[in-house]
Amino acid sequence: MALEFPQIDPIIFSVGPLSVRWYGLMYLIGFAFAMWFANRQASKPNSGWTKDQVSDLLFYGMLGVILGGRIGYVLFYQFSYFIENPLYLFRIDQGGMSFHGGTLGVITAVAIFSWTRKKSLLQVGDFVAPLVPVGLLAGRIGNFINGELWGRVSDVPWAMVFPTGGPLARHPSQLYEAFFEGLVLFLIMLWFIKKPRPAGSVAGVFLLGYGVFRFCIEYFRQPDAQLGLFADFISMGQILSLPMIIGGLGLLIWAYKQPPQVTAAKA
Repeated sequence: MALEFPQIDPIIFSVGPLSVRWYGLMYLIGFAFAMWFANRQASKPNSGWTKDQVSDLLFYGMLGVILGGRIGYVLFYQFSYFIENPLYLFRIDQGGMSFHGGTLGVITAVAIFSWTRKKSLLQVGDFVAPLVPVGLLAGRIGNFINGELWGRVSDVPWAMVFPTGGPLARHPSQLYEAFFEGLVLFLIMLWFIKKPRPAGSVAGVFLLGYGVFRFCIEYFRQPDAQLGLFADFISMGQILSLPMIIGGLGLLIWAYKQPPQVTAAKA
C-alpha cells in the first residue's frame, strides 16, 4: 500500500504567456520571510543595523542565492552536459538549482557586503543564518508540489508513487527535508539566538545543523540519475554537505575559544 500523491497543478494561474508557479511562489515566500525577520531583528535596541543596510544585504543575498544556486547546480550536477553545451548555464527555464551552490553564493554576497560596509564578516553571517531555514522549508514544499527530487524506493506506510518516479512507491524525501532542514533547523536557530553568542557561532550552528540533516536525509533521497552514488555508497549531496559539517563544527569551536567580549548581538 502507498499513499496517493496529491495531484497539484505546478502552475497556480496563467495570464497569456505568463505563468505563476508554486515553486516560484515558494521562493517569494522565503524572501518575504527573510525581509520581515531581518527587519524585526534590526529594529531591536543596539542591533547595529539600519533598515537601509538590511535592504542592501537582502539584495546581495538574493543575487547570491540565484546566481550561486544556478552555477552550483550546473557545475556540481550537470558538469559534463555543461562542457558540451555551455549555454545550458543560462537555461533557467529548464530548472535546476543547488542549495550548496546557493550557500556559496550567499557567503560571497555576505563577504562583499561586509567589506563594502566595513562590518564584521562573522557578525553579518550570524545575522543572515536564521533567515535561511524558512526559505528552505518553502523551497522543499515547492519541490514536492512539482513531484521532483523524490526519495528512494520504500515500503514504509507513508511512501508515495510519484508521477515521474516510476510505478514503485518512494520516500517523500522533499517533506523530510522541509521538516528537518526547514522547520526543525529554524526552531534550533530561534532557541540559540535567544542569548548573546560568540561571533560566528550562529553561522556555525546553521552550517553544522544543515549539513548533518542533509547528509542523513540523503540516505532516503534518490541520487541524481546522471551521477548515481560515488563508490556505491555516497551521494553528491553528502559530499557537498561534509564541508558544511566540518566548517560549522570548526567555526563553533573557534568562536567559543575567543575572548568573551567578542559576541554576537542578542537577537
